[in-house]
Amino acid sequence: MVKLKKELGLLEATLAGVGIIIGVGIYVLIGEATTLTGNSIWLSFVVGAIVAALTGLSYAELSSMFPKAGAETIYTEKTFGRTWAFVIGWLIVIGGSFAAATVTLGFASYFNDFFGTNILITAIVLTVILSFINFWGIKESAWIAILFTIVETLGLIIIIAIGLPYFGKAGIDYFDMPNGIVGMLQAAVLVFFAYLGFESITRLSEETKNAEKVIPKAILLSVTISTVLYVLVAIAAVSVVGWEKLSGNPAPLALVARTAFGDNAYTVLTFIALFAAANTALLMLITDSRIIYGMANSGLLPKQLSIVHPGRRTPIAAILVSMILALGTIAIGDIALVANITNFTVFITFITVNLAVIWLRYDWPNAKRGFKVPVNIGKFPVLPMFGAFTCVFMITTFSIEVILGGFVMILVGLLFYAISGRRWTKAGRDRMRNAK
Repeated sequence: MVKLKKELGLLEATLAGVGIIIGVGIYVLIGEATTLTGNSIWLSFVVGAIVAALTGLSYAELSSMFPKAGAETIYTEKTFGRTWAFVIGWLIVIGGSFAAATVTLGFASYFNDFFGTNILITAIVLTVILSFINFWGIKESAWIAILFTIVETLGLIIIIAIGLPYFGKAGIDYFDMPNGIVGMLQAAVLVFFAYLGFESITRLSEETKNAEKVIPKAILLSVTISTVLYVLVAIAAVSVVGWEKLSGNPAPLALVARTAFGDNAYTVLTFIALFAAANTALLMLITDSRIIYGMANSGLLPKQLSIVHPGRRTPIAAILVSMILALGTIAIGDIALVANITNFTVFITFITVNLAVIWLRYDWPNAKRGFKVPVNIGKFPVLPMFGAFTCVFMITTFSIEVILGGFVMILVGLLFYAISGRRWTKAGRDRMRNAK
């Protein structure tokens, strides 16, 4: 059986994490978040980072125990059984395809503003090109992602540099909260979505050298690097134009650049946002295809989806499926509600991951762990408990419509598994038994 090729080191894994975390979120979220919390927007990013880090620590421990492409589905199977493992994988795959489609449509909208192209066709072409890059090789995909990450990070560094001369001037109170602590926390919930993606690093485990140690480090490093950039960008933005002008602006960082240097700077920042969108979409397609491959390899999906191309050593069948799912979602066009539903499913996954750490501390107390979450009371890990609680809090901020839609997706996954999953499970177990 052809296996995935181990090509990635700490640098590639960390930069891939930074690339998918930063994405396009930071380029648009500050405008909405400042409406809620004013100059203290930087503090909301700190709170969001703490929430992300709590779950990130749980991912780090589990990835050091089970360095597999299936990631969350493997962790869940070891704790809550194959049925829930399938549901978690189902939510990740469906959510990933909608997220990738949303980002490519965002890219197409920006592209259309410059070149007058058809948004739908542009999104489709971009998805096909990125899927081909995904197929060509993980090393090649990683270095393209690194290049794009450097470009989008450069955009943030430009904003920070623009803001440096303004820091502390005009008597700005960076702790000012026009809507109090509640507004700051509401903004933290919003900007948390700018951190989503750190969990995707675990799905590169089978293509990473010494994954038991490298993946946990990459998770923590990528969250830390992103947080430093976010906080400095937030302070720079309110320093240059003030939170009132940023409030609700659809292109807040481009506004900062235009205020300092005029229309040319606005154009440059908009082009950088294109790189950010393309990078996010590429990394989403990569990690989505790996979760499909991992599920098929463990018998949670048909074994044909675990086929690896003998020459390129990439999961060609899973890559095709991830591309088709993204293309199908693009065709829907208006997917705002479904995008919010997939955000709901992300938190369901995070809750499961945090609880899995707690469960395995008691069920597998002597298992080898390349990384262990700190702060424990006996066997009980305290931080994963807080991680689960913060995710539950995030879910309470969604509308009833979104929550109901999320539960419908879960029920569809359960029904799908009840109809076909048991047959795949038996075949997967037989395949793994024969491989031993």
